[in-house]
Amino acid sequence: MVGATAAYAIVMKGVGREIVLIDKNTDRAEAEAQDILHAVPFAEPLRIRAGRFEDLSGCRVVILAAGVSQKPGESRRDLQKRNAAVFEQIVPSVLKHASHAVLVVATNPVDIMTHLTAVFAKQFGVPGSRVIGSGTMLDTARFRSLIGRQTGVDPQHVHGYVIGEHGDSEVLTWSLTTIGAMHLAEYCRQQNIPLDENVRQDIDRRVRNAAYSIIQGKGATYYGIGSALAKLADVILHDQRSILTVSTPIPDVSGITDVSLSLPHLVGGNGIYAALPLPLDDSEAQALYESASVVKEAIQELT
Repeated sequence: MVGATAAYAIVMKGVGREIVLIDKNTDRAEAEAQDILHAVPFAEPLRIRAGRFEDLSGCRVVILAAGVSQKPGESRRDLQKRNAAVFEQIVPSVLKHASHAVLVVATNPVDIMTHLTAVFAKQFGVPGSRVIGSGTMLDTARFRSLIGRQTGVDPQHVHGYVIGEHGDSEVLTWSLTTIGAMHLAEYCRQQNIPLDENVRQDIDRRVRNAAYSIIQGKGATYYGIGSALAKLADVILHDQRSILTVSTPIPDVSGITDVSLSLPHLVGGNGIYAALPLPLDDSEAQALYESASVVKEAIQELT
């Protein structure tokens, strides 16, 4: 659903010229391509079709949304191992035909899969800067949308980041969040808008637990992440130099070395251009250290 929804969002936004859908279930890929093709007359004139890995020749962005579903009673560690086996097969198959593409990873646990993708890609001479996980793009969007709802401001004018792991240990950067050029707390004080500890905890809970709530209600999340992936593809294809909270291999985060997680990054046509360190307060810095430690431990379990 994530891959198909991302393709649909890309068509709706008019990103690129051609989309190729590849799936182990070729009938499913063909059916999704046909269904999305029928939306083209109402959107943008993109070509979309099902294909095979060799059809990726010349492709500039490849979104990796492949993976297995978690079985009842299966541990996260076991799920990671099974998805790692999937990626060990598909990453070389992609790079054999699209060696110059930027790889965008959407499969969960996304930070771990991003790190593994970079390891596999390195064997083909692909630098880590061309491996980008969707990371906390969606978490950041959730954070901004909830603050926008609380303050009555268009979320596009709320500037705040969720960083670290895309998961339970993620860090909401309250100390740096602004509306326009004004700190969030000061804006709320001037506008007489509640932003006490109870409000913050409620927003934190809703950001952190959003996926659980949605999955409980309908089984999976795909609209938000599909839109995030379409945005990321647009940024790369048009070299927009956008600041996005994506996951990518980072040499050192709070003393934790060789780990992949989300920070604000400058993203463009060649992938990651730079990571932007944030002046976090002490509690946020400690939380980022703990988040990086969680991801590092999970990586070590697989390597």
